[in-house]
Amino acid sequence: MAVKVKPGGKVLGIVLLLGAIYAGKVLWWDKRPQIAKEATEIGRVALPDAPEASLAGNASKLALPEGEEVLNGGTKISWRVMAWNSQFALMYANGGPKTVKNSLIDKAKLQVELVRQDDCNKSLADMVKFAQDYKNNPNATGVFASFMGDGMPAFFAALVKELEPLGPDYQPIAFYTMGKSYGEDKLMGPIEWKRDPKTAIGKSVAGVLRDGDINILLKWAGDNNLRVNPDETSYDRNAINIISANDFLDAGAKYIAGYKEKRKLIIDGKKTSQDTVISVDGVATWTPGDVNVAQKKGGLVNIASTKEYSAQMPNISITIKKFAYDHRTDIENLIMALAQAGDQVRSFNDAKAYAAGVSAKVYNEQDGAYWLKYYNGVEEKDAQGLNVQLGGSMAFNLNDAANMFGMGKDNIDRYKIVYTTFGDILTRMYPEVMPNYPVYTQVVDKSFLASVVSNHPELLTGTAIKEKYADNITSEVSSKSYQIQFETGSSVIKSGSHAVLDEILKSAVVAEGLKVGVYGHTDNVGNEASNQRLSNERAAAVKNYLVGRGLAEDRIESKGYGDAKPIADNNTAEGKAKNRRVQIVLGQ
Repeated sequence: MAVKVKPGGKVLGIVLLLGAIYAGKVLWWDKRPQIAKEATEIGRVALPDAPEASLAGNASKLALPEGEEVLNGGTKISWRVMAWNSQFALMYANGGPKTVKNSLIDKAKLQVELVRQDDCNKSLADMVKFAQDYKNNPNATGVFASFMGDGMPAFFAALVKELEPLGPDYQPIAFYTMGKSYGEDKLMGPIEWKRDPKTAIGKSVAGVLRDGDINILLKWAGDNNLRVNPDETSYDRNAINIISANDFLDAGAKYIAGYKEKRKLIIDGKKTSQDTVISVDGVATWTPGDVNVAQKKGGLVNIASTKEYSAQMPNISITIKKFAYDHRTDIENLIMALAQAGDQVRSFNDAKAYAAGVSAKVYNEQDGAYWLKYYNGVEEKDAQGLNVQLGGSMAFNLNDAANMFGMGKDNIDRYKIVYTTFGDILTRMYPEVMPNYPVYTQVVDKSFLASVVSNHPELLTGTAIKEKYADNITSEVSSKSYQIQFETGSSVIKSGSHAVLDEILKSAVVAEGLKVGVYGHTDNVGNEASNQRLSNERAAAVKNYLVGRGLAEDRIESKGYGDAKPIADNNTAEGKAKNRRVQIVLGQ
């Protein structure tokens, strides 16, 4: 099977630049269709047993589109898509590789051709060519593309230079998200890494450098206070090392084949001339790379994935700013079509199966049953008898998209946090390749989605994806201690620690699939009872801060352990300082 990107594809890329808002609705309001309630009419067909159903009660089930391609005279769009199940809403809405009669996109008076393109470099070139063509010919077919959200800072960092000669109106913008990876992108490693993350120190992970799946490794390592060696030519026994893969399948293939390579040894923080040989201990990949690992060799389990880091990898839709603003009504009608399609896919099993069948046609690979299986996600035994979760994606409705961009009830802009989190990580790790990246306000244009949310409340009847959290954490994915400063003998957090708490918040938002444990610890100064009370109060203070910033209260558990769990010698000042800590656990 083909892969999402070629080597380094997410580094080369595009910068999304936000320009001034188009001068008023008067230029587009009159031609804007005002009737959009048919698709969400309540009271016709009872929902089947769809586990992630978004429409509640007796909801309207749309007739599946007919198989005939349609020429409706609407705006033409050519959309570059990776072979990725997060696009089920688009597959359903279009009805085929080209827009099908009576599909939601047909009703929106658009003509969309879906073109599989796993090579992001080629999608980049297509976007550049389109911008050039559109400047010379306003009737040129529009070009859209879909990419992994966490890879966007790297992916878009270079294209701004390519498009600068055309002027700011011809920069790309992100305008919507139709779904997300929900388990299929993952870090796989020996089961010991799951039990004790520190056993990954000195080991090596194969993956595509500066890519979305490697980002999972980086977050997991950061949340467990583990270092990652950014130099793929050296070996650091005190860090996790990365072995460069040509693509996602190559990452798994290297593990399966027992691949080894020679590296220069790092000693005392310096790269020496001494050689050592390393092999592949873990893999950062996506479906079907994980399937290949499980079936052909086995021995690796899911350490962390986009099921746990469930906000990390939304499917982001982009086009050129000038085209979007010239076709504002078309863009908003497209968003409405995709939102309705997301509700249908989420709520009706035959709509989901229909989207899977369209995926097989668009990707020209496998069949609908294959894509449906890995959209849902499965647990299977690998070649060594270990249970492994494979696949997993989710379609978005309008509420989901609004939540991703900070328009939901909690006002958390999840995508802003994802974008800046991984942009900052990559600029720190690879300053010579990516010294900076465009700020969020240059990248995302929310005006199209905001207009739909404001003017079409009937499309918000679908329930957003809601994570279910256990009452108590019984299985840790990551654990990290923070030195949060409190007033002496008090649970009042000093203002200087707010930045640390905001970092904890960002980490929790990206890992939206996990419960957050906030555990307070003290040194052994004072009596046991007072230490227990103080640690409880300080953990509760951190929880209250996070709740105040938008995290759901039932997602956070807080408790104090007093001085019962020291991590250093309480007989020294340095040890006491380490023991006065707040431990943040992400788990299930």
